[in-house]
Parts: sequence; C-alpha cells; structure tokens
Amino acid sequence: MKKALLIVIALIMSAITAACSAGGDTKASGGSDDGTLTIAWYPNESGADMKDARDVIGKVIEDATGKKVEHKTTTDYIIAIESLASGNADLAFMGAQGYIEANAKNDKVQPLVVPSGPSGTLDDAVYHSWLAVKNGNEDAYKNGNDFSIDNIVDKKFSFVSNSSTSGFKVPSDGIVTHFSEKEEYKDLTAEDLLEGGKFFSEVLYGGSHQGSAVNLLSDKADIAAFCDTCVSNYVELADGEENTPGSTYKVKADAAEPFNTVPGEEFKLISVTPVLNAPFALNTETVSEEDRQALIDAFTSDEMANNEKVFVPEDATGLFKKTDKEQFLEVEDAWFDPIRELSK
Repeated sequence: MKKALLIVIALIMSAITAACSAGGDTKASGGSDDGTLTIAWYPNESGADMKDARDVIGKVIEDATGKKVEHKTTTDYIIAIESLASGNADLAFMGAQGYIEANAKNDKVQPLVVPSGPSGTLDDAVYHSWLAVKNGNEDAYKNGNDFSIDNIVDKKFSFVSNSSTSGFKVPSDGIVTHFSEKEEYKDLTAEDLLEGGKFFSEVLYGGSHQGSAVNLLSDKADIAAFCDTCVSNYVELADGEENTPGSTYKVKADAAEPFNTVPGEEFKLISVTPVLNAPFALNTETVSEEDRQALIDAFTSDEMANNEKVFVPEDATGLFKKTDKEQFLEVEDAWFDPIRELSK
C-alpha cells in the first residue's frame, strides 16, 4: 500500500512538472494558445455608449488573429494598467502615461499603434489637455486680455486620475513649471497637487475625463482638467475656435451619461496643451509575435483607415474621428519619451 501510494505521488508530481514546463515554454515564446485575447479599456471608453466602438475594434482583432476577444471594462485607470502589466489583459487602449507606467512595471508591455493626426502622420498625432472653468467665471482667470492660471491657487480642482496623461501628468507639470518660477512656490512639486490643503483648497478625481468635466459643471470643482477627444461625443463648440483658450463649449441636449445630468451647461477653456496620442499597447509575454504582426498589419491597413465604424464621421459617436487622413501607425516605445521625461 505504501509503495503504491508513493508511485501515485510520483506520477502526480511528474504530471505537474510537465505541465509547468509546458506552460513555461509557452510563456517564453510569447503568448498562450487559449484562443482568447483580452483587451482592457480605461473608464473613459468603458461606458455603455462606447460598446459599439469597443465591439468594432474587437471584431478587427478577432479577424486578424482568429482568436476570440474578451473586453475588460474598468472603473479605474490602475485596473487597466495593472491588468496589462500582469498579463491578465493582453491588450489595452490607454494614455501615454498609463502605457509608461505599465511598461515600467513590465518591459514586455510595448506599444502597438497610435492613431495619426489629420495629416496621416505622427507629426500632428496629438490631442489636447484642457483646463476649463464654468462659463461666466472666466474673468477670475485673466491677466489683462489673456487667460492665466495665476489665480488657480486655493481653488477646488478636479483631475481625472493621477495615472492620466492629459488629466493629470501634463496639467500638473504645467502648473508646477508655471508656479515654481515664483519665489513662494519655488519648491512646488506635482505631489503637492494630489490633495487639498497644500496648493488647492480641495482636489477631486473624476475617475474619467467625463467625470472630471461633470465635477466642474455640477459645481463640485472650480477648475477641471480633461481632454478634448474624451468629451467630444458629449459637447459642441458654442463660441470661438476649437482648442483655443477663451472658447466656449456646451453640453449637447441629448448627451449620454454622465453628461445627461448637466444638459446645456457651458464651460470655457483657460488653458490648452497638446498631448501625444494614446496607444493601443500589448503584453508581448501573452501575445505571440505572429499575432502581434497580424494586429499591426490589420490596424495599419487601408481597410482599417477607411472603416467608418472605426474612424467615424465628425458628427458620429466613436473612439476615433475622421477629419482628413487619420489612420493607425506603428510606433515604438521611444516615441513616448517626451511624456516619460515629465516624471523625472
């Protein structure tokens, strides 16, 4: 009996060792063969109104790889970042800062593609980080005829997430750069902006760009940081030129959640900063080289660039707008170094 038990244990241990070895070989070669690819989405793209856009991208990935796509929607930037870095998600659509954080956690996380600018190149592959105030309150943020952030001290401020590129990293760097030239704030750091009582009277986090904008429009914040592309489906230009300080935007009457609580409300831009476009990124430990190349080929194809369900007309709801020659372009890690430098 004892001998038989030892034989059984030995067989079990042998099976476990073989399974682990096989698993290790698959991991080393890059990618598993479970037939599924999971894509993580930031809160900005996780809402019900973006389901069709997510499904369209998912179908492209399925057709390119022959694998089933599972969508991992999130309520927090960190969930998406950690999921990609740990391998619980294979791909993610994320801001430059989120990509940099995921890459720092696991250098096997690499960019796949980014949407180009209107020229169809990387030269203008940017969107915009906004600082906005409610329409009617803008005079407090002027220096003569020009807008200035001098008077944002001790105000209630809304960021998106401290892992957001245009909703924290870029605006916080701009604030620190501006105020550190003043003797009183020469030692100011981005960390001082994370919570109220040090620079702002109160600091809120919207959790998404939409949430940060609603913090402003519902009077929870005096000033809010959010980006143009993430709110473009919900607002329209009411006065001035797009992406220009002093321009006024208005919430559409039929805007989806969370803007359905503030229809018709208006905000004015007091600061506008260009930001590098957000990438699709992947974990090369869980996505094979064959699938990676297939995805690059599919995303950068003319068929994709001309897919009106991916690059939607300007007046339609979607992730990417077609104004001229927009397309996806392959990009390398070094392209994000300007954002990476902001953290040094």
